[in-house]
Amino acid sequence: MMPLIFSAISIAFIHTILGPDHYLPFIAMSKVGQWTKNKTLLVAFVAGIGHILSSILIGFIGIFAGSTLNNLIEIESVRATYAQWFLLFFGIGYSIFGVYKILQNNHHHHFHSHTDGIVHTHSHHHDLTKHEHQHRNNKNKNLTPWILFTIFIFGPCEPLIPLLIYPAAKFGLMEAVLISSIFGIVTISTLMGIVYLGIKGVEIFKFHKIEKYQHLLAGVVLIFSALATFLGL
Repeated sequence: MMPLIFSAISIAFIHTILGPDHYLPFIAMSKVGQWTKNKTLLVAFVAGIGHILSSILIGFIGIFAGSTLNNLIEIESVRATYAQWFLLFFGIGYSIFGVYKILQNNHHHHFHSHTDGIVHTHSHHHDLTKHEHQHRNNKNKNLTPWILFTIFIFGPCEPLIPLLIYPAAKFGLMEAVLISSIFGIVTISTLMGIVYLGIKGVEIFKFHKIEKYQHLLAGVVLIFSALATFLGL
């Protein structure tokens, strides 16, 4: 059991760090959604719970049904494909929304004529990030966490399946529960730690000059995260 416990800890830690789709979406959406640290960490925690529990559930169903390791890995592969495309489409959709926001932040000119005949002009800037309706902001903020949660529910945790099957076959269900619990705790702890450090890192930089591009940049980050999963990260 000790080698299995060590494997669960190390694989969970490395798997989470090497997968940018595990943490970049939360960091990006936290910035553009103006989430508090507590809200961001809560969303990451709940999504991480769903991410782990969905794989554990499939793993134990497979154990009781007598499924082979190859069958369970194939199921996880199908889930991975759905999660990859969901994240990619979400990123593309959010990028389009970012372009829309940029186009809305347009300049136009006002002309003023005085009684002495002098005419001058000045530009005026519409910043929808500050002037859009509050109820629309709230709707977007409430919807995004659920989208991320859904993507993480579909997103499989492939390394967990062998770590479930082997102790269940070699020792018993209690040992399988112990290994999966350790794997889940390390994965979620690592996820939340990276998200927290990412939030603190983003706070260091000043984004005033590129603030109108923040939604587009967030969409690009989501697309990058999805493409990273297609490359096997």
